[in-house]
Amino acid sequence: MTSGISRRALALAFGLGLAASPALADMSNGTVKVGVLTDMSGVYSDITGKGSLIAAQMAIDDCLKAECAGMKIEMISSDHQNKADIASATARKWIDQEGVDVLADMSNASIQLAIAPLVKEKNRVALFPGGTARLTGDACQPGHVVQWMWDTYVQVAGIANRLTKPGTSWYLVTADYALGHQLEADTKAVVAKKDGKFLGSVRHPFPAVDLSSPLLAAQGSGADIIALANAGNDTVSGIKTAREFGITGSKQKLVAFFLTALDVKSVGLSAAQGTLLSEGFYWDIDDGTRAFTERFKAQAGKIPSAIHAGVYSSVLHYLKSAAAAKSDDAQTVVAKMAELPIKDDVVRNAKLRPDGRMVHDFYVFQVKAPGASKGEWDLYDLVATLPGDEAFRPLSESTCPPVVAARKDAK
Repeated sequence: MTSGISRRALALAFGLGLAASPALADMSNGTVKVGVLTDMSGVYSDITGKGSLIAAQMAIDDCLKAECAGMKIEMISSDHQNKADIASATARKWIDQEGVDVLADMSNASIQLAIAPLVKEKNRVALFPGGTARLTGDACQPGHVVQWMWDTYVQVAGIANRLTKPGTSWYLVTADYALGHQLEADTKAVVAKKDGKFLGSVRHPFPAVDLSSPLLAAQGSGADIIALANAGNDTVSGIKTAREFGITGSKQKLVAFFLTALDVKSVGLSAAQGTLLSEGFYWDIDDGTRAFTERFKAQAGKIPSAIHAGVYSSVLHYLKSAAAAKSDDAQTVVAKMAELPIKDDVVRNAKLRPDGRMVHDFYVFQVKAPGASKGEWDLYDLVATLPGDEAFRPLSESTCPPVVAARKDAK
């Protein structure tokens, strides 16, 4: 028995029937082909974009020096423009005409929900470095969809569980699309569990043009905590506006559910100081994260985001697993990904669950005041390290249909 689920049930959850995927199948066309679908020019381009291409190539190069020696690995890329139809059409063409085995990045919730059923249909793998928790919930595709670095649940739960006491009130400024909606839904659930109060939210267009009105509404709510349920440039704009309106440094706490070190650098410590956030990666955690960052920075000219780190780690582990399985069949490789230890310079205490969720140590940070920073990228104080099993939604609460069925089978 493993976490209350039998070995047979685990296999069923991954969809690994013996007839479906021979364990020692040859690589199709003798090549493993990686397709990176990313945002090259839009609101997420700084935390994905070119950096994701660099991270994926680093993973390929590292694996070719070790476990993947002698394999043929290729990478192609395209700009999804934050449009689900463009991303789906590109992915379908790559799979049907160019033999792509695995898709990486796709850090936009609407795109992710469109790609997940496609990779199931085409028997391919999608490696999402983060995104909506639905990818390992009701929209899961075990054996085809793997979610690596973060999801909307852990971005909320890491902070909300720590800050919410009975009666603590929350108000959200929410991006009006799939990512923002999921962050809001998860906040309501976590705050309710802690006997807090959800006072309401105001939604803004994606991408936002002006966040003055939403931030004024949030300030006027009198909530103890104002949370930015958005990402990228929208979060940066929200922090700047909150500073202008005197929210930062007031009795109201400002929380950013998806704030990155690159965002903090962009907005400046003066404006962002005191903001609370959670991330699955920060460059200055330990010797491994610092070593990865130096290698990445030498090519990108900046430190990696959590998404860049997640692209590297997930692609590297996929390739190691394909090499070990001697196959690029989707279900065979994902099963091997769950079997092999996850070891690299990015993640700590990591493991892949049957719902496709990779759990690992997660972190709560507070942005430093300018006077406390000792260097250009010295941006955070570590508030807490959360073990993966505590930070992420428990497998026992998973709504992933095959996992729910396996749970019933185990009883």
